[in-house]
Amino acid sequence: MTGAAAAASSGYADVNGLHMYYEVHGTGSPLVLLHGGVLTIDLNFAGLIPALARKHQVIGVELQGHGRTADIDRPLTPAALAEDIVGLLDHLDIATAHLFGHSMGGATAMEMAVNHAGRVRSVVAASVSVRPDGLHEDLTDPDKQATSTRMPTQQDFIDFREAYLRLSPHPEHFDEFLATLSTSNADTQGWTDEQLAGIRSPVLLVLGDRDFTTVEHGALMQRLIPGAQLAVLPDTTHMQVTRRADVLLPMLHRFLD
Repeated sequence: MTGAAAAASSGYADVNGLHMYYEVHGTGSPLVLLHGGVLTIDLNFAGLIPALARKHQVIGVELQGHGRTADIDRPLTPAALAEDIVGLLDHLDIATAHLFGHSMGGATAMEMAVNHAGRVRSVVAASVSVRPDGLHEDLTDPDKQATSTRMPTQQDFIDFREAYLRLSPHPEHFDEFLATLSTSNADTQGWTDEQLAGIRSPVLLVLGDRDFTTVEHGALMQRLIPGAQLAVLPDTTHMQVTRRADVLLPMLHRFLD
């Protein structure tokens, strides 16, 4: 996979016991990129960063246990990860930012909109759900996973492992880390209807039509979040959502501007 252009700057923020890696591209209004589970900045956003960095100060983050950020003894939950992002914004002296998250990162962005609204300009939440029953049955029925066209491919798993072994401060933990994430449901527990109704930030929901989250659940989320917009990308799986630069970038430019 082709990497993004070299970052203008990079570093680590020490927040909540975490030594968290980040990198910055471009100038303009701040836009924080929040990757999905087992992914990295490059694996999730390499094809989008160069274009986004023409109009934004793009801040790529590697969340707890991912990429260059070492794991700590703490459950991976949207609430904990959102607290880390607040700490990062403080570290960078950024009052408010746009947030674009995919999957686990999308849940983190949603948590920011619910419980840290004062730090949020807008949210692009890709491949998220706000209730456990928002997931397609292929994800919840082990008998269907092996033949489902919604699941990550063998090449995806090769890419996960290669990036982890190359970047992680503790590469020997890959199998254990993958197993932990695979059994976690923290990022699908969601929020109450009342919490979602209280969101005041502009929200763009993005799904693939063959995503982990059902299109029907996407429509429900749009109804529950005031003023939310919903984009369903055609012929697109969960892993392909942020790879669809051809259809995604025009939407992002319009929404973020």
